Amino acid sequence: MEKYELKDNVKVFGIQVKTFPYGIEQAFDALFKMLPAESRMRSYCGISKFGKDGSILYYAAAEEIFNGEAEKYSCDRFIIEKGEYLTETIYDWYKKTDCIKDVFHILMQDTRIDKTKPCVEWYKSNDEMICMVKMVSSEI
Repeated sequence: MEKYELKDNVKVFGIQVKTFPYGIEQAFDALFKMLPAESRMRSYCGISKFGKDGSILYYAAAEEIFNGEAEKYSCDRFIIEKGEYLTETIYDWYKKTDCIKDVFHILMQDTRIDKTKPCVEWYKSNDEMICMVKMVSSEI
């Protein structure tokens, strides 16, 4: 585990995966296809949080590159908050999708994390993905 500081808030928008954990790849494919080819070079992430009934809500998301983009594509908008995150990097993530839940399970056991914040899968490349959980703020 490593600490990572996200310097600025990141605006993202996405599609909820209604059949989580199934359907993640299809949701990312749909998100990718709805975006114009010239704007596809952006960050992508998976966002998961607990629903009111304790279920996991998962969203395939893309970084917003202009204000109003989420509304343009009729997607949900999220803010990945700036601050410190506890992280674990997975290389060759595409071959290891079954272990992602285990990495988050380990991260969620750490007493320094804020369990009220969503978990983030930040896809840095086709090879590298960072599992991120926001740490409890030390600000007063």
